[in-house]
Amino acid sequence: MIASLVEHAGENQVEYIDPVFPTRPLMLYSARPRHYDANTPILFSIHGRSRNGRDYRDYWRDLVDETGMLVISPEFSMASYPGASWFQHGNLVDETGQLDRTRPCTFPIIERLFGALRSQGVTGRRRYGLFGHSAGSQYVHRMISLGHAASVAAAVPANGGTFLMPDLDVKYPYGLGDLGLGIDDLRKLLSFRLTVMAGTADVDVANPYFPKDPVSMQQGATRYERGHRYIKEARAAAAALGMHCAWTIIDVPDVAHEGDRMAQAAAHLLAAALHASEA
Repeated sequence: MIASLVEHAGENQVEYIDPVFPTRPLMLYSARPRHYDANTPILFSIHGRSRNGRDYRDYWRDLVDETGMLVISPEFSMASYPGASWFQHGNLVDETGQLDRTRPCTFPIIERLFGALRSQGVTGRRRYGLFGHSAGSQYVHRMISLGHAASVAAAVPANGGTFLMPDLDVKYPYGLGDLGLGIDDLRKLLSFRLTVMAGTADVDVANPYFPKDPVSMQQGATRYERGHRYIKEARAAAAALGMHCAWTIIDVPDVAHEGDRMAQAAAHLLAAALHASEA
């Protein structure tokens, strides 16, 4: 039962089967604060390409009592959700990187998981928060960009390697093109209060997992540059539509590609937004 996630204060875990992907289980890792009830805000912490859900729970373990949040980290294992196509690209591209809109999307999994938490009494909240680092940042901002975030109150993608630019003319997974989206969808996206976090020391380009394909390199020479380029493009798109861009970016001084330190930097911002969302 999914209620095992709140069985006792501290660490809990349980396997979860999404109804759309019944043969592709996820392990859920939770950090439950000592003072918990059904009104405790929920934050989903999304791991990077290492698929280390336990670590992305542990980063929050010492923060949940201070922030008053229940943190759940779903693990998209490589066995069940192989490669970037299944994870940070939402299963909307095939193994060659070509868009295939007939494939079932993995981005709605979080919304369905939240619905399961509500139906089993784990939470009575109507909205939740998202934190994602590295490939998890990509998962989070693409999930929101494609409209699979009806219940999201606050979201922080941190240190993303590539970004889905708010551009209807750039093909997915680097833009919103060929997805059947239009100007109204773009307006809604730019109105969402997205907070990007960028570690000022996240500039290591020698790492073999730093995306170096031509399209990624056009977004910036480092992850830090790419985060700022993402916000710059969003503000330009909003200006072209004659509207305010609700997106912001926060630099995290002296932090490199470190999920734990980025979680610490995001903790109080997310907690404040989630506590206020249903006050």
